[in-house]
Amino acid sequence: MKNVLFLCTHNSARSILAEAILQREGFGKFQAFSAGSSPKGAVHPMALQTLEKLNHDISGLRSKSWDEFATPDAPTMDFVFTVCDRAAAESCPFWPGQPMTAHWGVPDPSETAGDDAAMGLAFYDTYRMLRNRISIFVSLPMAALDSLSLQQQLESIGRNTERAPEA
Repeated sequence: MKNVLFLCTHNSARSILAEAILQREGFGKFQAFSAGSSPKGAVHPMALQTLEKLNHDISGLRSKSWDEFATPDAPTMDFVFTVCDRAAAESCPFWPGQPMTAHWGVPDPSETAGDDAAMGLAFYDTYRMLRNRISIFVSLPMAALDSLSLQQQLESIGRNTERAPEA
């Protein structure tokens, strides 16, 4: 089982969506976590609503600090992905185990202007982008790739949301 941490500044929308998606898509192969550098302390209600409508288990989702994953008793991460540009630009804590990292930035749906319908569409679009990337990630032939090739694939996933990266 590989541990994966998704980071976003507030850990209220994008990283939460990614955690829930990987928890389902990577069942048995990956354990998903999410955190933020400045967590809001609550998951965005539209993120929870989106996940619920798409039949995800939302019972364990919560907004938390990335400091929880930088302690000696925290799970050792194999992969750390930033899903917002702000978190990617911040100085991250030291992650024990030297996980592979990549930036998979997607737009923040919670910053969408407009009514609930517009915001709902933004959350579904962000969900779709993250699900595409995560689906590609879980289908990578991890055992067949050396570290450099795997790192290149992870970076390629972040640049390309609609098709699988070249093998």
